[in-house]
Amino acid sequence: MLSASDIKRRAVELGFTACGIARAQVVDAEARARYSLWLEQGRHGCLEWAERNRGVRDDPRLLLDGARSLVMVAMNYYPAWRQPSESAQVAYYAYGDDYHFVLKKRLWQLTAWIEQTTGDHSRAFVDSAPLRERYWAVQAGLGFIGLNNQLIMPGRGSYFMLGCLVTTLELESDEPCRDSCGACRRCLAACPSGALDGCGAADCRRCLSCLTIEYRGEQLPEWVAAVKGERVLGCDACQRCCPHNAGAVATTVPEFEPHREFLSLTRADILNLTPAQYRRLTAGSAATRVTLRNLQRNAR
Repeated sequence: MLSASDIKRRAVELGFTACGIARAQVVDAEARARYSLWLEQGRHGCLEWAERNRGVRDDPRLLLDGARSLVMVAMNYYPAWRQPSESAQVAYYAYGDDYHFVLKKRLWQLTAWIEQTTGDHSRAFVDSAPLRERYWAVQAGLGFIGLNNQLIMPGRGSYFMLGCLVTTLELESDEPCRDSCGACRRCLAACPSGALDGCGAADCRRCLSCLTIEYRGEQLPEWVAAVKGERVLGCDACQRCCPHNAGAVATTVPEFEPHREFLSLTRADILNLTPAQYRRLTAGSAATRVTLRNLQRNAR
């Protein structure tokens, strides 16, 4: 029989920074109500997928028959090297290899180990199911959701990718994290587009990360040009100013080593890229979430 401590130890051995356990159950009523209001107000913007699969989003047990526990993992992606200021700016999460594959490869190893040891079944998810990853990370004691809508791990910051294992293995749950941002409002002041509401939620219609990555329109809204600066893919403004990230430590995950050639491109370079060049420069990167057409749109 595996204990929660065994799972956590194995997760760290596989390269995860932290691991916590939550009991598989229905999301609490307050969180469900906040999410419904966010949708009703249209603050999900172009994220149409946010409206779908509400049943699974509210109850992760629907993802696996007999699910008893959620194993939440976090992996540090903070880069040791940052782009030159004259380059077209890319959010840190897209500096290296695609985190979906980096985390899932290790979660599959954890899944196989659990099954071989106990016979219990598990499913691994990294942005691949309608799971409330940040909510469950809070329940698993990993951190709290800050006013910047990011999961903040006390003493470690927010530059972490999250993954989840839904498993039939019954494990002792961790206590939810009760920390908060307190009186700090730095992210609200730093957000260039006023996308943060001061209550821990973001308006995706104004979020530069959402607009430069997820929005598929031919042109960005006209007001974006005045606040976007050199950003062409994502926006880390609300994380860079966060005091919890003041002591961020560079990742040691090899796959997150920055793709330096791509990250050295200027906006002019991007506008002149051919499809073949773009495929070569972004091969294996999370940057492929943005098509060349939309990257060039952002650069313009």
